[in-house]
Amino acid sequence: MPGQVVVEARAKLNLGLAVGPRRADGFHDLVTVFQSVSLSDTLRLARRPRGFTLSVRGEDVSVSGGGARRAPQAGVPGGADNLAMRAVRLLAERAGIRGGAHLTLIKRIPAGAGLGGGSADAAAALVGLARLYGIRLGRPERIELAAALGSDVPFAVTGGTALGLGRGERLHRLRLARPFRALIAVPTWRVSTASAFARIDRGKYGLTGWTAKLRSGQSLGREGVTTDRVLRLGNTFESVLGRRRSDFESLRTRLRAAGAAQPRLTGSGSAVFGILEPGSAVDSVVTRFRGNERLFVVRSVLGGVRVST
Repeated sequence: MPGQVVVEARAKLNLGLAVGPRRADGFHDLVTVFQSVSLSDTLRLARRPRGFTLSVRGEDVSVSGGGARRAPQAGVPGGADNLAMRAVRLLAERAGIRGGAHLTLIKRIPAGAGLGGGSADAAAALVGLARLYGIRLGRPERIELAAALGSDVPFAVTGGTALGLGRGERLHRLRLARPFRALIAVPTWRVSTASAFARIDRGKYGLTGWTAKLRSGQSLGREGVTTDRVLRLGNTFESVLGRRRSDFESLRTRLRAAGAAQPRLTGSGSAVFGILEPGSAVDSVVTRFRGNERLFVVRSVLGGVRVST
């Protein structure tokens, strides 16, 4: 067994996200199309005799404001509250692992922006600890453990392109018709996911069209999906931004003007992404953008986590 494992944990975009009715268990039915992208965190797991410890440092890889620079990652919990720590403890308990590990997390995915950074880190911790201690996990076991940690973690384990149903944990692999690049803009303001769901419940936003959107999502697996088609699902959370609605519309307008097509919120926000046309000059798009938001250029990728020893 290796003494150290390094895992690349990739961010995700919700190319489309429709929120349905609230269920008896408190969750909402969703239909969403997940897509893994090249922006990633790195998690290193080093074997130790017992116990789990964590250190976190940030690395800014945005292309705005002078390019890549190192900076602490705001909003990432440390210690037992970190989702990666919860993941290793869960697997250790389930698999009867007696040893421990020190986790070093290098954060590049902005926290609390709808890019799935915490879920990606949890997926990396599950896969990395299993490799570190020679635990063989079948796909059903990985998905079960991941679902216990959060609704987006099952996708983070598998990655690629997938239709998510239920609360997002029921996955159906899709084939992307062609790869794409995107420009992600991350504003300083954030959106509370819990508050956004509460506003959906109060206002019943989009529920009248829920059946049609569910049917549209379920039909996606028959052929290679295009970003144009998936983006038509929209994102229900764009309707419940409240006082941030004008900020969102401003950001979307500025992304379009720079050359990023069909800008959408990912997750409950606050990150907004736009598709870059094939052959477009990325540097020119970034230069044309007007604003102080952090910008990230990403490409679609085929997997969620990548392990090396």
